[in-house]
Amino acid sequence: MFALATQATREAEHLLRTPGLFNWSTVTLLALVVYVYAVEVQQANWSAILAGLAFWFMDWANEIANALVLHFNGHAALWTVTGHTSFLILIGLTIEISLFFAINGIVFVKVLPPDKAVRHFGIPNRWAVAVALSLVSVGVEMLLHADGVFHWYYWWWNLASFPVIVVFGYLTFYVVCFTVYDMPRRARQLQVVGGLAALDLTAGLVFGPLLGWI
Repeated sequence: MFALATQATREAEHLLRTPGLFNWSTVTLLALVVYVYAVEVQQANWSAILAGLAFWFMDWANEIANALVLHFNGHAALWTVTGHTSFLILIGLTIEISLFFAINGIVFVKVLPPDKAVRHFGIPNRWAVAVALSLVSVGVEMLLHADGVFHWYYWWWNLASFPVIVVFGYLTFYVVCFTVYDMPRRARQLQVVGGLAALDLTAGLVFGPLLGWI
């Protein structure tokens, strides 16, 4: 099956969880993530922390699903990452990308108006900001794709079908993020975030070390 893989897939497979690629800039990125969460802990802003974790866990679920696409077709994942990285965790996820997503949810809720009733251009502000940031995120992916380090292969998940990526690649993350953030009960927030964490951990262990699919 590996012989049928695309060139980008072969390059990524060569990098996948390969030791010896470490770059010291990763330590700085990790320190940034720790700092962001430390500030929120200091302020007891638990809703923002849980929203940020929900965003991160949603990305992990997407990345595991993406890796499974490659496993089952042996040709290409929906998205594949190549280029310089300290560590390629999954076929479409570098350590740098993961650290970015770890704080992106917190950044998102920081720009939301305190009043949920406020509208932007007639749209509820949560949805308006979520759609706007999803479009920006896909725009960044387009630039990375043009630079040759972020690869799409299928016509239905590519430049011509970018609305699909906007919705399923990012908007779902932001919606879960602001939904958790706005939940009035802490217990419910913990249930949702804990459920996402349990799903990711179970899938990662089963499809990773146990079955070796990802």
